[in-house]
Amino acid sequence: MQKFLRKNAPAYVFLAPWLIGFFLLAIFPILASLYLSFTQYDVVRPPEWVGIENYQYMFEFDYRFWKSMQVTFTFVVISVPAKLIFALAVAMLLDKGIRAVGWYRALFYLPSILGGSIAVAILWRQLFDYNGVINSVLRFFGGDGPYWLSDPRYSLWTLIVLAVWQFGSPMLIFLAGLRAIPQDLYEAAEIDAAGPARKFFAITVPLLAPVIFFNLVLQMIEAFKSFSGAFIISGGTGAPLDSLLFFTVYLFNEAFSYFRMGYASALGWVLLLIIAAFTAIAFWTSKYWVHYENERG
Repeated sequence: MQKFLRKNAPAYVFLAPWLIGFFLLAIFPILASLYLSFTQYDVVRPPEWVGIENYQYMFEFDYRFWKSMQVTFTFVVISVPAKLIFALAVAMLLDKGIRAVGWYRALFYLPSILGGSIAVAILWRQLFDYNGVINSVLRFFGGDGPYWLSDPRYSLWTLIVLAVWQFGSPMLIFLAGLRAIPQDLYEAAEIDAAGPARKFFAITVPLLAPVIFFNLVLQMIEAFKSFSGAFIISGGTGAPLDSLLFFTVYLFNEAFSYFRMGYASALGWVLLLIIAAFTAIAFWTSKYWVHYENERG
């Protein structure tokens, strides 16, 4: 026990604020939402126990639930790889030792701070409006832009671009990982006449795998939880034609527009299980492609 405390006490000291907040402020709402997910509850009247009816209705009869799943999975599958690829590309450019790299890091990180705000979502809606900046630039060059926000074929892509624009956080993590790769490995590869592509896939990607895995898990979770952009741009309804009906937007409407708190709680637990399942899959598959320096054999 003394050895365990001596080794882990500093970690628990730093974790203490979160643990205190979790057990004092979060654990009761979490357990309450689990109970409410098995009830019919509209805030006004006491919860009425209905068993698994909320989940049964969700999977068997609620077409908007399945639509929100489709929209959310499409967003996650496209936006997360695109953001990571773009972040890695920018990090590799900054790793070349360009001047004023600190200013570039701050400039590129800024969208990650502002991107989730309501103000940026409103700005994004103005940019992609039919008479907005994007279409004005296209008209200047002789083109005619589509109705980005009111056409279901394009509306989701505006949010994917918004998500990719917030690449600053994974970019900084990639940059730190690139700085940790020994340069003598690249020098040895150059002696063997390895080209840029060979060095990237044989040295950079394998040694950066733990960082790629870390960014993948974080960005995947954040993508599943994405809310403010879809809510503001769609007017809180998921329009047009539910093409922006993210799972979180649907959950919010069920809870605070229709006051079906029991059903909304069930949706929240389904989202939690989906995120947990994909995180578990990521950890399980990581043993095949993520390798750490302290591993032997």
